[in-house]
Amino acid sequence: MGQSGRSRHQKRARAQAQLRNLEAYASQPHSFVFTRGRAGRSVQQLSLDVRRVMEPLTATRLQIRKKNTLKDCVAVAGPLGVTHFLILSKTDNSVYLKLMRLPGGPTLTFQINKYTLVRDVVSSLRRHRMHEQQFNHPPLLVLNSFGSQGMHIKLMTTMFQNLFPSINVHTVNLNTIKRCLLINYNPESQELDFRHYSIKVVPVGASRGMKKLLQEKFPNMSRLQDISELLATSMGLSDSEVEPDGEHNITELPQAVAGRGNMQAQQSAIRLTEIGPRMTLQLIKIQEGVGNGSVLFHSFVHKTEEELQAILAAKEEKLRLKAQRQTQQAENLQRKQELREAHKKKSLAGMKRARAKADGDSDAEDPGAPPEAVGTSQLEDDEDDAEYFRQAVGEEPDEDMFPRVPKRRKQEGPPGKKQRKKQGESKQRHGSGRGQGSSWRPPKLQGKSQRVKTKLGPRATRRDKGPTSRRGT
Repeated sequence: MGQSGRSRHQKRARAQAQLRNLEAYASQPHSFVFTRGRAGRSVQQLSLDVRRVMEPLTATRLQIRKKNTLKDCVAVAGPLGVTHFLILSKTDNSVYLKLMRLPGGPTLTFQINKYTLVRDVVSSLRRHRMHEQQFNHPPLLVLNSFGSQGMHIKLMTTMFQNLFPSINVHTVNLNTIKRCLLINYNPESQELDFRHYSIKVVPVGASRGMKKLLQEKFPNMSRLQDISELLATSMGLSDSEVEPDGEHNITELPQAVAGRGNMQAQQSAIRLTEIGPRMTLQLIKIQEGVGNGSVLFHSFVHKTEEELQAILAAKEEKLRLKAQRQTQQAENLQRKQELREAHKKKSLAGMKRARAKADGDSDAEDPGAPPEAVGTSQLEDDEDDAEYFRQAVGEEPDEDMFPRVPKRRKQEGPPGKKQRKKQGESKQRHGSGRGQGSSWRPPKLQGKSQRVKTKLGPRATRRDKGPTSRRGT
């Protein structure tokens, strides 16, 4: 077999490079952009446009359901390495944007005074530049007029800077910068202008004909006699294709940039084309934590020092009561757990004893039935045996045969009619069994069921035979 296309060292170097890329990607900030509440179709589209600005370090296909709460989103964001939330919501008064830093805050609330969607911005341009390769890398963040005017301005600046990965100007690759996000702060109106641009680099110092030749689309020279006419004159070019360049956008490239004529150490012009969306923001308040902390700054509500101290004391009291409730709940849970374990042990011991009694386990002692119950049952059996002996033989049993059965007293005086009849029937049964002079005695039966069968047997036989033959004699 032939060797593979890559050697062992090449495979190792490729694996190490992929590992470094994964580590670098995980260390960069990531974001979730979604809406909350009844936002409406326009605000939903605005959230998708803002998500487009944050690509590729955002969840492009994120779907939030109505039943999902903010705690659910925070719980999911931790394992995924998400560092920021951009939440858009709509009320009867205005549209709001919340910028949250995970996991501990702070939370910045902006009011969106005006906004324009991407489709409206693109439709207003004569020629727009927007393609998929521009969204393979994060945009370049440009902050304008963010001075040291207050702590809320510094905090807002830090939040916007941490929203995108940092750039090293000495080692950055200019081919990865295809977009620009401009946030301009107006100190007078205290509003922020949110603009999104596409970056294009073109060479300068050449005639318009030469620029036309350097473009991807070749010009129409059917009306020209020679190519020198295109280079010397501006024939075939419209005024809309001529864009004014000056000192504000011309610079010397420190490295070669993708595009025809953009060479290192050559003069090139940086052109920006707006691709949307547009937003005009106003900072409303800054809170600690993720949406439910104390207010650090508010644009419309200003409190005195005494009011702030009262709010702080109420907050501490609320936290103390919460900790006390949590401690009490933990103690109750511990007590219930101990009771549950004790009940479980007791139930298992009872089940073990019952199983030992049912299976005849030698380890468990069988107490058996009480002696009183045993004596009563034996006495009943002896009485039944004695009664059966009287009916079968017609005489009282001996004392040695059934010692537990008390002996009946003999009746005094002449026997009555019923007694004489019973004695006669017993003599007939005794005589018809084995002969007149026979001394046969019925054996003692062991079980009660057998005694019942034997007792019913002769009676059933007498009923089958019908009347006796005394009438014939």
